[in-house]
Amino acid sequence: MFCNTYHMSVYPGTDIVKNAGGLHKFMGRNKPIITDSGGFQIFSLMYGGVTEEIKSKGLKNKENTVLLLNEEGVFFRSYHDGKKIFLSPEISINFQKELGADIIIPLDELLPYHTEEEEFKNSFYRTHRWQLRSLEEHKKNIQNQAIYGVVHGGILSEYRKLSCEILSKNDFNGYAIGGSLGKSTSDVIFVLDSTVRYLSYEKPRHLLGIADLRTIEEAIKSGIDTFDSAYPTKCARHGFLFSDNGPIKIGQSKWKNFHEKISDAPYCKNYSASYLHSLYKKKEALYANLASLHNIWYLNNLCKKIRESI
Repeated sequence: MFCNTYHMSVYPGTDIVKNAGGLHKFMGRNKPIITDSGGFQIFSLMYGGVTEEIKSKGLKNKENTVLLLNEEGVFFRSYHDGKKIFLSPEISINFQKELGADIIIPLDELLPYHTEEEEFKNSFYRTHRWQLRSLEEHKKNIQNQAIYGVVHGGILSEYRKLSCEILSKNDFNGYAIGGSLGKSTSDVIFVLDSTVRYLSYEKPRHLLGIADLRTIEEAIKSGIDTFDSAYPTKCARHGFLFSDNGPIKIGQSKWKNFHEKISDAPYCKNYSASYLHSLYKKKEALYANLASLHNIWYLNNLCKKIRESI
C-alpha cells in the first residue's frame, strides 16, 4: 500500500500519525506500506498532472500552489488552510520517519517529458543531490526502514544510465523507476528496458505510479518487482470492473436485469451484477467500495498467477 506523505503532512499531520503509533496502527494494516516523498506533488501542483503531460499541456499552474523551488527544497501553499509548507529532502525524510512506513522515498522532482533541455538538466542533477541528502538524513535514524533511490532521466537512455550509475554507488536498499516515462505503453517499456539493465538484480525494483493491465505484464518481463497505482480504484469508481474478458462497464443497461454474480472477490461475491449496476446508477458510496475491492482483488490475483508461472 502506497501512502502520500504530502497529503498526510497537510492533514492530519505526521505528528498525529506518529502519536497513533505510525501508519500501521493508524490504519490497522499489518502488511507492507511505502510512502512517497512529496515530489510528485511538485509536478502535479505545478503542471496539472499526468493527463496534461500526455496532452503536452504541462503548463505552470496559475494558482501558484507551488510558491518556490530551489536547491534547498520547495515551498507549497496548503490546499487545506492556505498556510505555507516547506519541504526539503531532510524534512521529507523526517516526515516519513514519523509516518513509520516500511519503505521510504527520497525527495525528487518530476518534470513533464517535454521540458526544455536546460531545465531538464538542472532538475536532473538537483534531484540526485536531493536524493543523496535524503539518504544521509535516513542514515541518522534508520529505524528498520528501507530507502529506495529514484531513477530519473525522462525518456533519454543516456540519462537513465547515468542516474542508475549515481544511485548504484550509494547505499540505497532498492530502486524506484520514476520521472517521466513517455506518452504510451510502448514508451514505458522502452524506458524500462533501457533502465533496469543498469540496476542490480540483488535489489528490488519498483515502478512508481503505473500498474495498468496493459503495462504490468510487460513491465514484469522487463524486471520490475513491485508496482503502485491508483488505476484499479479509479477505474472502479468510474464504472469499470476488471475481468479476464476485458473491462465490465457496469453502467451499461444490459446489467440492469442480470441477477447473477460477476465477481469472486471477497465482500463482492454475494452481490449480483444488477445490484452493483443499481448502486452505480444511484451514485451510492457502497458501489465505489465494492468495485474498488473487486479491482484490487483482480490485480492481486493477476500478480499471483504471474508469480506462479515464473
